[in-house]
Amino acid sequence: MDIFKNHINPFENNSGSMRVTKLSSAIILFALLTVLGFVIVKTKVTGVAFCVGLFFVVALIYVIFKSPKIGIYISIILGFFAIGASRYVEAPWGLTIDALLVLIYIALFFKAFRVKLAWHKAKSSLTLLVSLWMAYVLLQLGNPEALSREAWFYAMRGVGLYQFLAIPLLFMLFNKQKDLNNFFIIWGILSLLGTLKGIQQFQFGVDPFEQRWLELGGAETHILFGKLRIFSFYSDAGQFGASQAHAGVVFGILALFKKTNLRLRSFFIAVAIGGFFGMMISGTRGAIAVPAIGGFVFLILSKNIKILILGGMLVAAAYIFFAHTTIGQGNYEIRRMRTAFDPNEASLQVRLSNQRKLKGYLATRPFGGGLGATGNWGLRFTPQSFLANTATDSWYVMIWADTGVVGLGYYLFMLFFILVSGARNVMFKIKDHNLKIQITAITCGMAGIMMASYGNGVFGQMPTGILMYATMVFMFVSPQLDKNKALKTYKIMDL
Repeated sequence: MDIFKNHINPFENNSGSMRVTKLSSAIILFALLTVLGFVIVKTKVTGVAFCVGLFFVVALIYVIFKSPKIGIYISIILGFFAIGASRYVEAPWGLTIDALLVLIYIALFFKAFRVKLAWHKAKSSLTLLVSLWMAYVLLQLGNPEALSREAWFYAMRGVGLYQFLAIPLLFMLFNKQKDLNNFFIIWGILSLLGTLKGIQQFQFGVDPFEQRWLELGGAETHILFGKLRIFSFYSDAGQFGASQAHAGVVFGILALFKKTNLRLRSFFIAVAIGGFFGMMISGTRGAIAVPAIGGFVFLILSKNIKILILGGMLVAAAYIFFAHTTIGQGNYEIRRMRTAFDPNEASLQVRLSNQRKLKGYLATRPFGGGLGATGNWGLRFTPQSFLANTATDSWYVMIWADTGVVGLGYYLFMLFFILVSGARNVMFKIKDHNLKIQITAITCGMAGIMMASYGNGVFGQMPTGILMYATMVFMFVSPQLDKNKALKTYKIMDL
């Protein structure tokens, strides 16, 4: 009988388009169309763009209020495209991710009036860790060394705000085995699209919008010795290379152990190969740390002597190839990657020299020079300061310079606590084979990104940032997922 309770009799109820026939609805619709028509007539192309944009915004709000989880999927997709989109349409695309995360919270707030929400799912040591870090970020507003509050606002988003907003949402809305499976599919498709866009730039060159971006300053870091460093639709080549290497490691491990589904395994292999190719053509030397450290952590987590020996031999062979041979030296991509193994390389020496200067400057500043004091934000808001004119060239050096040794110490503790928690779950808690491989893959990927962030500021940039937050949450919920699977299996056997 329950199936008839929610049934709408079309002869007894007004639904859908019939409501438009009401006089009040018709007047509102007419007034809205009149205003939009007036805007289009007055502003022409801009007005059309505004109306189309308004339609998408209204549709987006409706969809997220109806199903907040869709907002999580859109956040992941936006993470890949938002920054690169500014090359085509000038707009504050980065703020769209902030707005989307806030919109999901608003949708949950109103949903809580109708149904009881499981806020308790966000209760976790991970949530506590990122909340304490966000509190420290907020306290940086009172840092007496800080020269600009505007720089703090822009810098704190990638350093603390995104993870503070995203992680509780992910705990609540994105915590099931099906969500983890979907996460890999969406990530794989987006990574493959990034690879294909990179191949287009590699083979045919950049389009007019990308050429304009290069001419406005991008060429300084993206054309070296006459060769283009491929950046695809990502923010820059550093982010593209690290993100592609990240996909190569994660999907490579998934492909190694996926035996039962040939189609899915083929997909994982394609993403992994594409990822490693994207890493090579990006010309980002620091990205090679992702497979190196990710592979090393995989050998430890495998607890398999044969895999450990075989993997150790492969790592040693790769090191000898790059550091002690000249094989493939005629190829630019190999030649570029090989410089990462040269301890006397010029740019490495410049980085070390800058770190020595920062060490002296920060010796009497345990809380740093204030968030946003370095990098692009420093050059934009405090261009005359010492920190703004000293390149950090590293995510951790930036954290150190902005928040001091106190901030860097806590930040590293937080990251290693998360990484060790994921590794401990893989080695001692998770019994289900498929889940163990999935958590192993994302743990190795995180280890690789942590290492690569020493050479580039990839950890807090998109899309790596949103992928990291989802990765962390799945590491922490994996023991519960394992228990749910075991319980389900027990119930089936008990039937």
